[in-house]
Amino acid sequence: MNTQVYFIRHAEPDYTVHEDAIRPLTAKGLKDAEALIELFSGIPVDQVYASPFLRAVDTVRPLAAERHLMVETVEDFRERRVDSGWIEDFHTFSKRQWADFQYKLTDGECLEEVQQRNVRALTEVLKRHPGGHIVIGTHGTALSTLLHHYDPTYGYEWFERIRTVMPLVMKATFAADGIINITEISIITAEQM
Repeated sequence: MNTQVYFIRHAEPDYTVHEDAIRPLTAKGLKDAEALIELFSGIPVDQVYASPFLRAVDTVRPLAAERHLMVETVEDFRERRVDSGWIEDFHTFSKRQWADFQYKLTDGECLEEVQQRNVRALTEVLKRHPGGHIVIGTHGTALSTLLHHYDPTYGYEWFERIRTVMPLVMKATFAADGIINITEISIITAEQM
């Protein structure tokens, strides 16, 4: 009895809001979140989870509402804490973190910490829904480190490729004894909208 997990990396956020937890979606992001309803037509969804961050919740909210489901937030699905302030050179910082999973700024998290808490949260979700079809609203770094746990080819190069792709839908199939496969379901880009 396999469990299907659909990870949805949030739609386009408004980067003028620097506070991570309350950063909203842009108008385009809200439109792209609505487009997920059509993408998931014909795909069963038993439960919708999300990071507690607004952009992740608002990305999966239309799909959940269309299925008459509530979005259940899980604190450990949140995005990595970079530091207490805004970082201008995110590219260099990110590259250094992927090269050293222990590297972090004074007030931030290393990628190993992000990966461990996301894997822990996913393990609990899998226990709760054996054989289910689950949607999880997530973030670029959180998703990348989670997938990297199961398949090391999801490393820095993949993270860089998807860095500006929002939303992104990945499907992972799990058996009782572990992961079976990971597939890219859809990348929604401005050109497709």
